[in-house]
Amino acid sequence: MQRSNHKSITAYQQSYKEIRDMILNGTLAQGTKLIEEKLAAELNVSRTPIRESIRKLEQEGLVVNKRVVKLSETDLRNTFELRKLIEGHAAQCAASYLSEKELLALEQCVEIGRSGELDEIMEANKEFHEIIMRASNNSLMIDLFDRMQSVIYLFRHTVVYHHRPFLIDEHHEICEAIKAHNGNIAEQLMKEHLQSDLEFCLHLIR
Repeated sequence: MQRSNHKSITAYQQSYKEIRDMILNGTLAQGTKLIEEKLAAELNVSRTPIRESIRKLEQEGLVVNKRVVKLSETDLRNTFELRKLIEGHAAQCAASYLSEKELLALEQCVEIGRSGELDEIMEANKEFHEIIMRASNNSLMIDLFDRMQSVIYLFRHTVVYHHRPFLIDEHHEICEAIKAHNGNIAEQLMKEHLQSDLEFCLHLIR
């Protein structure tokens, strides 16, 4: 009985990861209806782990009414408005509290952003923002940021995949302000950086 339950959990975890990856990399386009039978056949599992996976993806905001979320202009604006508030504050905190080790990791993220492959750049971009966010030392803000990660990833993939101009230069400027312990400048640069991301995404969907 325990063995059967273990297999069920494994099937669910694998199904969740594969469906999530298909959404995030665009294989399942925004607005696509998720049909349990079809996904079960494609992933060679029963419908139960597919159903559980869809439920979790709905909790993360990637699926709405069994369709891949289709992000509207309002969704974009609301998400980035919130990001500017919490990540701007985190950048100010980072200027005071980041350790030498964390600063080195931040610099490495910038370097990978300039010369890495797409997957490496995506991961470095994610880590850049996570390092800064953790510096807030505010568990509620960090939890909110974590719960937004899947939707943030959709935006991040858009700006990286379409090579938004000056993206890494802006990361470099934020990093330099943090290293100089200039919290006000770091906060302002982070907000301007996220505003540029927003405007780029809006341009692509119009």
